[in-house]
Amino acid sequence: MFARINSLGLMGLNAFPVEVEIEASRGIQSFDIVGLADAAVRESRERIRSALRSSGISFPTQRIMVNLAPADKKKSGSVHDLGITVALLAVMGFTDAAKNDKAAFIGEVSLSGDIRPVAGVLPMTILAQKQGLEEIYVPFDNAREAAVVEGIKVYGVESLSQLVLHFSGKAVMMPAKAVSAGEPDYFGTLDFADVRGQQNAKKALEIAAAGGHNALMVGAPGSGKSMLAKRMPSILPGMTFEESIETTNIHSVAGLLDKDNPLVTVRPFRSPHHTVSAAGLSGGGSVPRPGEISLAHNGLLFLDELAEFSRISLEILRQPLEDRQVTISRVSGSVTYPCSFMLIAAMNPCPCGYYGHPTRKCICSPKQVKSYLSRVSGPLLDRFDIHVEVAPVEFGDLASSEKEESSAEIRQRVQAARDIQTERFKGTDITCNARITSDIIREVCPMTDKAEKLLESVFNRLGLSARAYDRILKVARTCADMDNSRELTDAHIAQAVQFRSLDRKYWD
Repeated sequence: MFARINSLGLMGLNAFPVEVEIEASRGIQSFDIVGLADAAVRESRERIRSALRSSGISFPTQRIMVNLAPADKKKSGSVHDLGITVALLAVMGFTDAAKNDKAAFIGEVSLSGDIRPVAGVLPMTILAQKQGLEEIYVPFDNAREAAVVEGIKVYGVESLSQLVLHFSGKAVMMPAKAVSAGEPDYFGTLDFADVRGQQNAKKALEIAAAGGHNALMVGAPGSGKSMLAKRMPSILPGMTFEESIETTNIHSVAGLLDKDNPLVTVRPFRSPHHTVSAAGLSGGGSVPRPGEISLAHNGLLFLDELAEFSRISLEILRQPLEDRQVTISRVSGSVTYPCSFMLIAAMNPCPCGYYGHPTRKCICSPKQVKSYLSRVSGPLLDRFDIHVEVAPVEFGDLASSEKEESSAEIRQRVQAARDIQTERFKGTDITCNARITSDIIREVCPMTDKAEKLLESVFNRLGLSARAYDRILKVARTCADMDNSRELTDAHIAQAVQFRSLDRKYWD
C-alpha cells in the first residue's frame, strides 16, 4: 500500500516543501527512512514505534519504506516526525491520505505519544499558505505562532491519540484562533526618568533612536553608559507589521518565541557578554543558526565593554553593518540571515577607566591607553554615526528633586521623526535615515549655503573620510527631522559634527 503526506523542512530562514512517501509491502518486518535524512530524522523510527505503542496502536508487521522527497535536499531535525507518523497511520487505515492532500504536518513525536514543539514553525506555515495548502497540523505549543498567518487553518495537536480521534471523527479538533499584532507592551521596561543628569548623552541616544543610527559611548566607570543603553528599547519607534513578521521569523528559527505571545511587537534588545565567540555573534553550526546580530534584526544590539570583545568578533561586525545581512556557508549549503540592527556600544577610555577624568587620576601609561583604544579598529569606529562622551554625574544632578523626562515623552518625539522618514522613503527599501544610500543622499539632505560652508570647513580641517561625510549628513538629516525642517541648517550640521569628534580626542 502506498500513501503520500505533506510536510515541510527548514534551512535557515528558507522553508521548503517535503513529501513523505510511504510504502507498506510484504516481507520481513522493517522500517527504513531514506531521502538524505540526518541522524535526528532516522532516529524518528524508534520514537514513532514507542509513540504508537503508548497510544494503543500496534506497529504493522510489514516492510515499511519511507522516502522524504525531494531526495537530494538534506532533511534535519525532528520536524518530520508527525508527517511520517500520519503517513504510517494512512497505510494502516486510520486515515485517508487523499483527504489530507491539502494539509501539512510538522512536529516532534515523543515516546509517550505527545507532540512536542519544534523551531521554525512560522516560516514553514507561511510557505504552506503560499503553496495553497488549506490546513496545517502543528504541536499545540506552536499553534498560536502558526496562527499569525492568515488564509490557512491551524490545528494544535497535543497527542497522537487526539489526532487519531480527529481523523475518525469521534473528537474533531477546532482550528486555532487567528493571532493579530497588538499594541507593544512597554510595561516593566526600564525608563529614562530613572537617569539623573546626562542630558547630552540622552539627546545623542534620542537622535540615534529617531534615525536608526549606530552610537558609541565612551566614559569612566559609573558614569551611566550601561544604564542609558539598557533604557534604549523604551524609546525606540513602534514596529510595522512587516518588521514584526520578519523578526518573529528569526526568533522562531532560533526557538525563542513565547508560546502565549508569539508575535514580536517590541523591537529586540540583545546584549551578549564580551566573551561571545565570533560564531555566537554572526551565527553558525553544522545547520547554521542565527547569531546575536540576526536576533537583533529590526532592533538593537548593545555591546558593553566594547574593547574587551575579541578582535575577530568585532571585525565580523563590519560587513553586516554595511550590507544588513550575513551569509553563513557550510558543506550542507549557504544560509543568509537579515541583520538590520542599531549598534550601541559602550567602553572605558583606558584599562583603569579614568583617562581624561576631571577629578580622578589615570594610572595607565600612554602605551597602555593607546593599546587599549587600538582594540577598536578605525574601520569599525568609522561605522558609528554618533560618538558621545558620557561625563561623570554631578552631585547636584543626583541630589535634585526635579523629575527627569520619561521614556514615553522621548518616544513621542522619536516616533514623530520616524513617521517623517517613513513618508519620505515610501515605496523604497529604506526605513530610516541611517539607511540612506549614497545615490540619493544629496537629494534628501538639501543644505542651506551657510550649512554647506560649515561642512566644507569641517571636512577640510578634520580630514574626514567619505563615509564620515555621509554619516554626518545622515545624522544632520535626523536632527532636522526632529525640528520638522526640510533643509539642513548650520545648527543641524554643527550638532552632527559634535557627535563625530570623539575619535579625534581619544584615537588621534
